[in-house]
Amino acid sequence: MIKIEYPAYQPKIKEEKGRELIFDEFRKRWVLLTPEEWVRQNFLQYLTQIKKYPASLIAIEKEIKLGELKKRFDIVVYDADTRPWMIVECKEMNVALNKSVLDQVLRYNISLHVPYLVITNGSYCMALALKNNLMEALDALPDC
Repeated sequence: MIKIEYPAYQPKIKEEKGRELIFDEFRKRWVLLTPEEWVRQNFLQYLTQIKKYPASLIAIEKEIKLGELKKRFDIVVYDADTRPWMIVECKEMNVALNKSVLDQVLRYNISLHVPYLVITNGSYCMALALKNNLMEALDALPDC
């Protein structure tokens, strides 16, 4: 597991109709502040501020098709040629990073074919490199 040291981050939060909303700087809109969204927003700050991934190469909650099913990934990072490069699946902090979470991101990769998979619950993350149908656990997220 990789322990993530998050950067200082002061999100914009407001209450509307009894619901807490957070401003997503990447999607340029207010979204419902759920425990999973909190993890996603902080992880995005880590990717852009600490790892220096370009925000222009990051997509959030886009729809993909898995056969007849429509699913939404949390985060996809693209390479310089705009090919999907990394999938990040975010879970709320009390969700264990187990086989079920890994299976979910592996299913998304059926459509996207990325070389890197990441799962995180905000406290920890697991990063895997895929090559020749083999998975290798990484000690740190790859440089973009």
